[in-house]
Amino acid sequence: MTRFVWRGVLLCAAMVLTVSGCGESGPTAAEAGETLKSHITELMKERHALDVRITDSGGRDIPCGEGKAKRTFAATGRYGTERLESDSLNDLLLGSLSGVAPYRIVEDRGDAPLKLANDDYKTRMTLESPGNGQYAVRGETECLPIS
Repeated sequence: MTRFVWRGVLLCAAMVLTVSGCGESGPTAAEAGETLKSHITELMKERHALDVRITDSGGRDIPCGEGKAKRTFAATGRYGTERLESDSLNDLLLGSLSGVAPYRIVEDRGDAPLKLANDDYKTRMTLESPGNGQYAVRGETECLPIS
């Protein structure tokens, strides 16, 4: 083939790839699920949580209808002492979260779980430490396209 034809082929391929990506507006459920998993795992590392245990490994689509799904992930860990209660533990988690990703508070009722969201990553997180030095974090993605 001539150089002119190859240029045309490459130009067409680039246009197809560009157009096919134009309809996408954000992550898929699987991509957001991996991001959520990373955020919660990194949060536990930032807090130097002991005895971290994954209580919901996620990794599967939960149908939301209209070809969309959400993903979940949850973990628990332990603070170095049992003296801290729920609010203090959640405050520690919230402070450490700023080093992981920017989440905003969407619900804070004092002694109730602290609910957070990140609109860019399409993820939500709940800090629900029960007290006695035990951290607990669970999260879920928004309902997002499966592929």
